[in-house]
Amino acid sequence: MTYTINRKFTSSVERTPRVLEIAEGFGLGLSDKEFVVYDNLALDVRADDVVYITGQSGSGKSLLLKDLSAQMRAAGLKVADLNEIELEDRPVIELVGRTTTEAADLLAKAGISDAWIYIRKPSELSDGQRYRLKLAKVMESGADVWIADEFGAVLDRVTAKVIAFNVQKVARAQGKTLMVATTHTDLKDELGPDLTITKRFRERVDVETK
Repeated sequence: MTYTINRKFTSSVERTPRVLEIAEGFGLGLSDKEFVVYDNLALDVRADDVVYITGQSGSGKSLLLKDLSAQMRAAGLKVADLNEIELEDRPVIELVGRTTTEAADLLAKAGISDAWIYIRKPSELSDGQRYRLKLAKVMESGADVWIADEFGAVLDRVTAKVIAFNVQKVARAQGKTLMVATTHTDLKDELGPDLTITKRFRERVDVETK
């Protein structure tokens, strides 16, 4: 399915006495300015695609994920967004899967295979461990689309690469769409993306298909 993204913002400066003083002193213009982030960006995303969005912080990666997610939901697809998942404060092994075996398998795919972690609660885990637990919940969600912004940002690079490989493998096996966004550009081999989007500043976007 083809999704079209358009995003623009108008920026204005509050004209306080100090702002006016700075503007006059440095010769700055204070007229409102329009910033185009996405200008009729057309993206073809299929049901089992892996989409890898990279770019510098503040370039608009999260906006792209948000707009794609909204359009997919409007089209009737079920979307699981890692950042929207809330964790109950119960033992980790109780939070995923229908059985202990299924829970352990899901957790292992998300990079959690320590029995000590299984019996702890989310409030007792590190940021990286909670991130991986949320990823396990995304994988068991049954959603058509899996979304992870700031993918692997709280993980070391070796762990991030292992998890990237595992998650894309599970997504493809289940016919799910996986969309991740990150400033890191070192996950291409592990993700094997069908669509790589490199967001640059302003409306510049590089799109590479497999």
